[in-house]
Amino acid sequence: MNNIFSYFIPKDRKFFPLFEKASANLIDMANQLEGLVNSPEALREPYYKSIENLEHKGDEITHQIYLELSKTFITPFDREDIHALASALDDIADYIHGSANRMLLYNVTEMTEPIKKLADLVKQGCVDVEKAVKELKNLKNIRVITDSCVRINSIENQADYVFDKAVGDLFDYEDDAKTIIKYKEVLSALETATDMCEDVANVLESILVKNA
Repeated sequence: MNNIFSYFIPKDRKFFPLFEKASANLIDMANQLEGLVNSPEALREPYYKSIENLEHKGDEITHQIYLELSKTFITPFDREDIHALASALDDIADYIHGSANRMLLYNVTEMTEPIKKLADLVKQGCVDVEKAVKELKNLKNIRVITDSCVRINSIENQADYVFDKAVGDLFDYEDDAKTIIKYKEVLSALETATDMCEDVANVLESILVKNA
């Protein structure tokens, strides 16, 4: 009888630890990204490799969440929200990895101030994502989640401004078309990473509305 009842209990001990692993992995990736853009060119290779390895780790965590979702009859909150949150967290990892990949493949040797600023904003966004995700398991500190969501929205707005100004400056002061294209691509990927943080915030706010 106990086994029957336990089958119907939401698998909190499965999903929430996985979400926390995914958000902690984003912090590690953001730290490596920050190290990458603030290091001399000769010291960047280990950061590229580390970011790639962490992105693979994130993919494995996301796959695990999807697997648990397919096996679990009753979930701690809506199945659609679990899927959306897992996907949004994975998207942040993808764009952090994509940013680093563009720097490497396009041979971006000079890390400009806008690149460094956007990397810092990505890290700030990941920090607030992790704070909010940690509070999901009991929803006792709703204020922590809502405050983090507000900060993430503000970070995304700051990133928009940094991106727009940086691209404007490229067109104003850079004459080489190839340089404009490659720096715009890097800046765009970094800015999109903050958009993905905002997507996480939107999913979290949806979960709060349905469950708080």
